[in-house]
Amino acid sequence: MQVLRRLVFFTVHASLFILVLPLVSSSQEHSKTTSHASKKDNNDKLSSKLMFEITLHGFLLWASMGFLMPVGILVIRMSNRVECGRKLKVLFYTHAILQILAVLIATAGAVMSIKNFNNSFNNYHQRIGVALYGIIWLQALVGFIRPRRGSKGRSVWFFIHWLLGTAVCLLGVLNIYTGLQAYHEKTSRGIRFWTIIFTAEMSFLAFFYLFQDKWLHIQRQGVVLGNEPIMPNDQEISPRDKQKELKILTC
Repeated sequence: MQVLRRLVFFTVHASLFILVLPLVSSSQEHSKTTSHASKKDNNDKLSSKLMFEITLHGFLLWASMGFLMPVGILVIRMSNRVECGRKLKVLFYTHAILQILAVLIATAGAVMSIKNFNNSFNNYHQRIGVALYGIIWLQALVGFIRPRRGSKGRSVWFFIHWLLGTAVCLLGVLNIYTGLQAYHEKTSRGIRFWTIIFTAEMSFLAFFYLFQDKWLHIQRQGVVLGNEPIMPNDQEISPRDKQKELKILTC
């Protein structure tokens, strides 16, 4: 518990440090030239470069928060229905690899944002991003100090790990939507197509997430278990009972 408190303390102060950190602006002044045409060409090149960096930043954050992180959660959720030890190990390591990749890619996107963009933190996308980066690394550190199953602090650790993972997913999805809006305001380009595609993806993942809980229940609907009470509808009707029903129907 002391380690977890230190991690939370470190994350909060790191986020505050990022907020007051002097950021490097990507828009640098160029030396004046005598030719107006050459100056216009330099500005066009800078705009193209900035456009590429913005697009790459959005792609990295989508790959991390919009794909790898949710898929990693779905993979570890599948282990709840698996009893084979070998399959459990495969699912666990797959989950761990996907989450580590998600953290590294998100970190690359954060470094790109700090290095190349003029972050004034005057919009929700940048503010949510700062909190998200801190929680991502806190979640990663919490994952590495996982107690053994059956130990005293396992329940507390599991709750914190689940809570942070849920927060990362929700904030990550929200920040992708705010990022699309910021992209539209920055470039004046349409985002309707990408918003529809991302919404369809998230809807499918959410459906699959909920479907995992009900799949076993759906399978059991066609099977009468030994300890499950047999309802009258499940019993076979004897010929004598059938005759009674026919008499009732004819009356």
